[in-house]
Amino acid sequence: MNEHMLRLNRERRFLILLGVICLSLIGGALYMQIVLGEVPCPLCILQRYALLLIAVFAFIGAATRGPRGLTVCEGLVVLSALGGIAAAGNHVYVLANPAVSCGIDTLQPIVDSLPLASVLPLVFQVDGFCSTPYPPVLGLSLAQWALLAFVLTAILVPLGIYRNRRRS
Repeated sequence: MNEHMLRLNRERRFLILLGVICLSLIGGALYMQIVLGEVPCPLCILQRYALLLIAVFAFIGAATRGPRGLTVCEGLVVLSALGGIAAAGNHVYVLANPAVSCGIDTLQPIVDSLPLASVLPLVFQVDGFCSTPYPPVLGLSLAQWALLAFVLTAILVPLGIYRNRRRS
């Protein structure tokens, strides 16, 4: 196997790991929702959509054979991460400024009208307020953890492309 294929396989393994991590984060959010009773707000649900999109594009990218399809999927992963950064960043801001609303009156009907909200209401339907302070996990709020995950994704995926595609 040549050096180019080894590098592309490294990218594919990274994408599989990224997809598994994103699905695990959604699973953790569901645990906190179902077991701990921490109901999701509109921004939480938008973050779940971003995580799901990252996972889907990462798995599709890992399954593609050519570098062009892989690059397109990685681009979609980064775009999904940027959407996640917007939602999580807004959520972190709302948590830091409780007088600010996440716009539940505005966002809730929009988020609840997205297709997955009717197919999987437990996972993708709004029940809470963005300003509700839940106990931190290892010192950070869930929104801060999500923001960190989205920022790392938006940085590491392009770095991986650069590292694995540059000419030796």
